[in-house]
Amino acid sequence: MPDIQPTVLVLTALPLEYAAVRAHVGEREERVHRDGTRVEVGRLAGTSWHVALAELGMGAERAAALTTQLINWLRPEAVLFVGVAGSLKDDVEIGDVVVGTQVYEIHGGKQSPEGFLVRPKSLPGSHTLEQAARSAVRDMSGVRAHFVPIATGDVVLADAESEFAAFLRRSYNDAGAIEMEGSGAAHAAHLNGRLNALVIRGISDRADARKHRADASGSQQRAAAQAAAVTVAVLHKHRPREDSSDSEEEPRATTYGGDHIDFRGGTFYGPVTGKRDARRR
Repeated sequence: MPDIQPTVLVLTALPLEYAAVRAHVGEREERVHRDGTRVEVGRLAGTSWHVALAELGMGAERAAALTTQLINWLRPEAVLFVGVAGSLKDDVEIGDVVVGTQVYEIHGGKQSPEGFLVRPKSLPGSHTLEQAARSAVRDMSGVRAHFVPIATGDVVLADAESEFAAFLRRSYNDAGAIEMEGSGAAHAAHLNGRLNALVIRGISDRADARKHRADASGSQQRAAAQAAAVTVAVLHKHRPREDSSDSEEEPRATTYGGDHIDFRGGTFYGPVTGKRDARRR
């Protein structure tokens, strides 16, 4: 267990995604899990956040396993998966940022005589983090954000005219982007403490035959930088729990005074055993 308890876990798949987020995190120190997984723990300037940053590699299954490991080790308050993705919509352009309102697993289904019957699996993005993102991007110049579902699949889509692309348009027609890790991280966060989780992706290509040309132009670095900038803005908006204790929405803590318990401002569920005052018999 690290000496410093991080409060937010920021995950990436690729080195360039990691570098884009790392540029915003100061006072970094590398820490190693007993099974070898490495994170850098640092501070996000202007906030109370401790940030644990990890590069997990590609694929949803890998992301799920390693996210579970890191959650159990570091006990974060929230999980963010940040990186690049391909666009699935004409109006989601290279350089835009997609914030996942839902994350779809796109390979589930049943092959029947009538054809492939989709059995969708999805998880919503954290409402709290999504609201922070919506607020944050309003104040960001040069960022065009879309709040739409994201499709996760173990595939690199580089042919918009393929049967697989047609399957996505037919079965997941509201998805704005496709990537490879988001559903794994989201499910790990959901199953390990129901943590707030959000997938934030910068668009680096249009998931078509021009993907290689777009990547060669530096679009991945630009998209990763945009996604990292939105992530940082979200964390400036969304405060750690310890910073929110004086919020009007938070009930005041139960206080103890003498031989009584004060429940004002809070709710107690369960039986209460009291002591009778002998002077009032």
